[in-house]
Amino acid sequence: FIGVQPTFGYEGDPMRLLFSKSASPHHGFAAYYTYVEKIFGADAVLHFGTHGSLEFMPGKQVGMSEGCYPDSLIGSIPNMYYYAANNPSEATIAKRRSYANTISYLTPPAENAGLYKGLKELSDLIKSYGELKGSGRGIAICNTIIETARQCNLDRDVSLPEDDASTLEAEERDTVVGKCYQKLMEIESRLLPCGLHVIGVPPTAEEAVATLVNIAGIDRPDMEKPVKGLPGILASSIGRDIEQIYRSNDLGKLEDVELLQEITMASRNAVQKFVEGTIDSSGRVNRNDFSANLGRLLMGNSEPWTAALKGSKFAAADREDLKNLFDYLGVCLEQVVKDNEIGAFVEAMEGKYTLPGPGGDPIRNPDVLPTGKNIHALDPQAIPTAAACKSAKVVVDRLLERQRQENDGQWPESIALVLWGTDNIKTYGESLAQVMEIVGVRPKPDALGRVNKVELIPLEELGRPRIDVVVNCSGVFRDLFINQMNLLDRAVKLAAEADEPVEMNFVRKHAIEQAEEMGVSVRQAATRIFSNSSGSYSSNVNLAVENSSWNDEAQLQDMYLSRKSFAFNSDAPGAGMEESKAIFESSLKTVDATFQNLDSSEISLTDVSHYFDSDPTKLVQGLRKDGKKPSSYIADTTTANAQVRSLGETMRLDSRTKLLNPKWYEGMLNSGYEGVREIQKRLTNTMGWSATSGTVDNWVYEEANDTFINDPEMCQRLMDTNPNSFRKLVATFLEANGRGYWDTSEENLDRLRQLYTDVEDKIEGVE
Repeated sequence: FIGVQPTFGYEGDPMRLLFSKSASPHHGFAAYYTYVEKIFGADAVLHFGTHGSLEFMPGKQVGMSEGCYPDSLIGSIPNMYYYAANNPSEATIAKRRSYANTISYLTPPAENAGLYKGLKELSDLIKSYGELKGSGRGIAICNTIIETARQCNLDRDVSLPEDDASTLEAEERDTVVGKCYQKLMEIESRLLPCGLHVIGVPPTAEEAVATLVNIAGIDRPDMEKPVKGLPGILASSIGRDIEQIYRSNDLGKLEDVELLQEITMASRNAVQKFVEGTIDSSGRVNRNDFSANLGRLLMGNSEPWTAALKGSKFAAADREDLKNLFDYLGVCLEQVVKDNEIGAFVEAMEGKYTLPGPGGDPIRNPDVLPTGKNIHALDPQAIPTAAACKSAKVVVDRLLERQRQENDGQWPESIALVLWGTDNIKTYGESLAQVMEIVGVRPKPDALGRVNKVELIPLEELGRPRIDVVVNCSGVFRDLFINQMNLLDRAVKLAAEADEPVEMNFVRKHAIEQAEEMGVSVRQAATRIFSNSSGSYSSNVNLAVENSSWNDEAQLQDMYLSRKSFAFNSDAPGAGMEESKAIFESSLKTVDATFQNLDSSEISLTDVSHYFDSDPTKLVQGLRKDGKKPSSYIADTTTANAQVRSLGETMRLDSRTKLLNPKWYEGMLNSGYEGVREIQKRLTNTMGWSATSGTVDNWVYEEANDTFINDPEMCQRLMDTNPNSFRKLVATFLEANGRGYWDTSEENLDRLRQLYTDVEDKIEGVE
């Protein structure tokens, strides 16, 4: 029996989405599992893919009993669960709440996004400028670059001059071109999943190269034998520091933007030569002769990476550092192709033991490989680690610097953040450490490395005011990291009760104001750690958007407030989450910026609906007395060069590298009907961001319409491959226009309306 798990069943009911604090399964959902166990008589069940809804049904967070829906539904059937290796937090929920034996599978094959259409043309122009800028043609090429950049909608990301390039100094022209080039290279080098993973199929050489280049880009000083990152090794060979090159690149200094691109291409070339020695005639890494091939590469006299660098400016790179790095990459590549995804399932069906293994990002932590393991997370009391705190400080410093630059040097008084379970497992608590750094406290590990205490960082050492926070924890974070919620609550209250001037302690300033306004103690007013009620997940904003079952944005905001306003109180241990809507609203009124993290290249803002589901940007704007929209930022730590971008910048980058990128959507369409659903899902999630933040540019919808609707051949492919998802795609375009998120021509709207009628007829079988 192969079946599709029923939906929650209440997606189309806006009142239940709005007011229900938990979602008990409807009779159809219960009957489905009853049928599988009692009528069909299944010996076992395999939940295929990440993730279903069984484990998120109401009940206790841990230690299920017969009164908990996951326990009642799964009954006595052994539960095998293919789960993405990069999602240990939700895998843990599946294990705890539905008794799952998880079997990890690789994330989709990754490739660099590359450039296309006008972006490719712009890249060629910039290369011409680099060669000819000293000649009489330099100014004309610069003018063409500026015009092409505008046509590619880069004017929202790069400040382009209105005047002719001849009015600019040579250095100013270089800066404009350098910033355009930096933005292009940011798009080109971004990793994106191409297509879907097929269980048990090893990667192609090209897929292996993209993954290994990113593994090679990270310094790993904590390993038994420390490994230096390839970009750092190459930079050192020419007497430069890679961090300095990263900073100059971010500023758009043309010389260093070009140098960083040379380092990137040299890294890819070296890894490419290394991987080429391990592939078979089909272009895939040869699993059978892999060890022999790898041994020849690593032990031979002619090192392929040295040959790749020969004749380049990086030829003098340290041989020992390179050998150490490629020894490590060889181990990583061996683990990638050594998956046991099918074998582990067969063994589980035979009642045998499935080996456990950590879950997480294979690039940050290659120990998650090979796949085919029963996923576990980490010791929650061991985070944040010292390395996570160090990384967090870099991100927080850049976040505050960016906010001050855009607000006349003013410090933000309060920042609203989201904490995710998976992110904190992958990064060993980086976003947890960010909250502490913002407030100005630090964790104090005990002799065993467990983090159970915090202390205030003195203001003299901190060098800035303590910033207030409003922390919203995902339901999964709440389940997995209750000790860390306790730690954060104590940290915020410690800052609120510190005897410090309010102009240097915004936590205390706001807590005093709230205490007077609400008639409570300062300690109670300093409640800042929120989530869903116990056993409940999500704000349901995502379900409302996905099913078009919402009237206006105010309704979405009410959903968020009613479901995410349950506070954790460290002064009442064991009490669970307490409804604290008044304090939640009062705290959001002072928020100057909203903030989330992206820590993995596989999952970005439009890949899943959870990100916009937890975004309070427009909600904060509605609550603030001045009606000012808060700044919105996304920290991107997917590469060694951590970035803090505005939400708008990140949405544009995400759209260019995925939804509008031929490499991405063609890769998806190679997977057939599911690929069409993935395209439709990205557009729906894009509209979700319009609803919660208003940061999606009109051109994103316009170019998506040109790509998928106005191209007759593409339009027909989508309709033929998956008419149901195509109907949803067309409906989403019409809805985006109807809700005021997309301004377009009447001609486009007429075509969409006709297409909707045509696809309806096709689904209904009307000739």
